[in-house]
Amino acid sequence: MKYGFNHIYFIGIGGISMSALAEIMLEEGIKVSGSDRNYSKIIKKLQAAGADFHLGHDSKNINEDIDLVVYTHAISDDNPELLKAKELNLKIMDRAEFLGFVMKNYKHSICVSGTHGKTTTTGMLSSVLIKTDLAPTIFLGGEMDSLGGNLLHGSYELLLTEACEYRRNFLKFNPTMEVILNIEEDHLDFYKDLRDIERAFLEYAQKLPEDGYLIVNEAYRHLFHDLKCNVVTFGLDKGTYHAQDIKLMPEPSYTLMKGDEKIIDIKLKVFGEHNILNSLAACAACLSLGIKPETVAGGLLDFKGAHRRYEYKGQVNEALVFDDYAHHPSEMKATLKTARSFAKGRIITVFQPHTYTRTIKLLDGFAEALSLSDLAILVDIYAAREKNTGEVHSKDIINKMKEYSKDAIYAESFREAADIVKRTAKKGDMIITMGAGNVDEIADLLVDSMSS
Repeated sequence: MKYGFNHIYFIGIGGISMSALAEIMLEEGIKVSGSDRNYSKIIKKLQAAGADFHLGHDSKNINEDIDLVVYTHAISDDNPELLKAKELNLKIMDRAEFLGFVMKNYKHSICVSGTHGKTTTTGMLSSVLIKTDLAPTIFLGGEMDSLGGNLLHGSYELLLTEACEYRRNFLKFNPTMEVILNIEEDHLDFYKDLRDIERAFLEYAQKLPEDGYLIVNEAYRHLFHDLKCNVVTFGLDKGTYHAQDIKLMPEPSYTLMKGDEKIIDIKLKVFGEHNILNSLAACAACLSLGIKPETVAGGLLDFKGAHRRYEYKGQVNEALVFDDYAHHPSEMKATLKTARSFAKGRIITVFQPHTYTRTIKLLDGFAEALSLSDLAILVDIYAAREKNTGEVHSKDIINKMKEYSKDAIYAESFREAADIVKRTAKKGDMIITMGAGNVDEIADLLVDSMSS
């Protein structure tokens, strides 16, 4: 398969989704180079595959030998490499546009979207699809051991990827099947309100061909009237596919139903009611593809979770340490409720808010979610693509938590946060580092300190 490019440069090549695109281009025999602010194991893997890497962003890295520049929205508009590419009139695509371009080469494309749960559900689908003869190509927004990372380069029969609604990026994709998990307030630095987000999801669903499939949470079915494609719903207790006899402990399980018809018994190795719902979405998608129920059940049983999704890291002071990517109040609540069902002692959450705009808009939600902890430790907000205007601080969440009569502590550094945990944690406690930034480094500090 030819993409029509000889040399592609990726600005922000170390990102989880950008690196997968770079890797697949390398495997297609295309010259790949790129830059990032930090060196990582992902960069090391790309270099081993033949990519040229530049640490830091410098206009000198961009020249006329490059015939496509791909960038991520995590970089600023004044990025020197992006400005140089424009100056040289090079062809430029953002990450979503390039993924949509790649998608056109596949016979079938499955896109998993929603405010939260995308990576886990895509991981569940991956676990099933690799058991079939479809030989899927998979882009995962995290890393999974069974894929050997975040990419599986298969045939051009089927592509599976996550689809983020940020900046309406998913409208640049070309899916034949869409899985919509949930639609909630998020990315409010771009969207006006929830209604604006709902309109974007409707426009996204309208992109499906008539023989395509919309797999949607029953709770949001009312938003998708008059679609010409096939609409299949899922839900805990109602929908085209739903669950019966749900058991959350000691091993999550349920009977998959289609109307009044029993399809198959499902068992999971990932916990929480939210993962029951994620697995129902995966079931609905796979069965709509014609995959046998036994294959679906087997794949879901094999799924052990993606990295940074309620991932067990080790112990400190005989307390269990987990790391979780949750950065929206709804997913934080789901994770903490699951933790509560297991914790023998207290739950200590180390939270790193992600972006200033999200923190401002969802301040009350963060305080309410963290109140499910016995102790919350907050570190500075992870800026990501934003600049600090001084409008909000992690301490504002701490002040809000006083309304829930809950204690919270501000830590000025990761080391201080780790030290607080080590002084506080006892046998039977559960520690969760939480957020979409680099808060997982605190979990590593805790576990490494006990093994050194």
